[in-house]
Amino acid sequence: MLNGRYRRLDSDETISVGLKKGQKKQFKRNSKVYKKLANHIGLLPLVMITPSDVNLILGGSDERRKFMDGVISQYNNNYLADLLKYNRALLQRNNLLKHFAAERNFDAELLSIWDMQLIEYGVRIYEQRTKFVEKLIPVFQHYYSFISQGNENVSLVHHSSLNEESFENLLKESLQKDRKAQYTTQGIHKDDLIYYIGDFPIKKMGSQGQKKTYLVALKLAQFDFIKEISGLKPILLLDDVFDKFDQHRVEQIVKVVAGEQFGQIFLTDTNREHLDSIIKKMKTDYRIFNVDSGKVEMA
Repeated sequence: MLNGRYRRLDSDETISVGLKKGQKKQFKRNSKVYKKLANHIGLLPLVMITPSDVNLILGGSDERRKFMDGVISQYNNNYLADLLKYNRALLQRNNLLKHFAAERNFDAELLSIWDMQLIEYGVRIYEQRTKFVEKLIPVFQHYYSFISQGNENVSLVHHSSLNEESFENLLKESLQKDRKAQYTTQGIHKDDLIYYIGDFPIKKMGSQGQKKTYLVALKLAQFDFIKEISGLKPILLLDDVFDKFDQHRVEQIVKVVAGEQFGQIFLTDTNREHLDSIIKKMKTDYRIFNVDSGKVEMA
């Protein structure tokens, strides 16, 4: 059993997750089991920055779609519902295409049922992603410029086939290709975020420090976005984020997160001296915990 106690707006919240032998894992809010776990998303917003975030740059487009979906879902329950329905319809359409190929037949009317669902949910998802990216860009650029002290220009682009064509036309035009491939080749499940430094993709041209600055700025922009929409300050988790940064960028990041716009922050580092020097510059209340072989002690 894991329990967490939180202060949300003016109310106390207790969130717990437990597992009994032979039973399903249970998630509870104030001792009541969630009817749907999706109801928990966005209740206690959180932004985490870790070394594994480099997959947002170096990984496939699915990593960047997860980033968009994860942020939007924290403040928009309808978006999450549309995403779940879209993915179910996509699975059914793909299974039907495989069935047609195996049976050597084709039923356009049956396929159109799933086409209509993909279009209905997909268009709404696309519109929300587009709005999100438009609002995110200037905040992200502000943070990057502050951390890098204006040394580099960065941008990001929401790449989607729906930018140029209606979803209905895309499905019609790709029908023969879909039948041959036995899966749906066009749609918002192929969307991507393209990250640029100057005129070039940062994936190919950026240094380790630039890529890490990009990720930190992206996550801090995510923090601002969620805070503005939800009215809640997310918890900020910084896991070993200062590695590969020069001293100037470390100081700039510390200045940002020590500001009043941020709330509770958890910061981890394997170098105690490094951590002490960072905390002193933050000039705020703090507690230090040492974790050794799973044992936690207050320093």
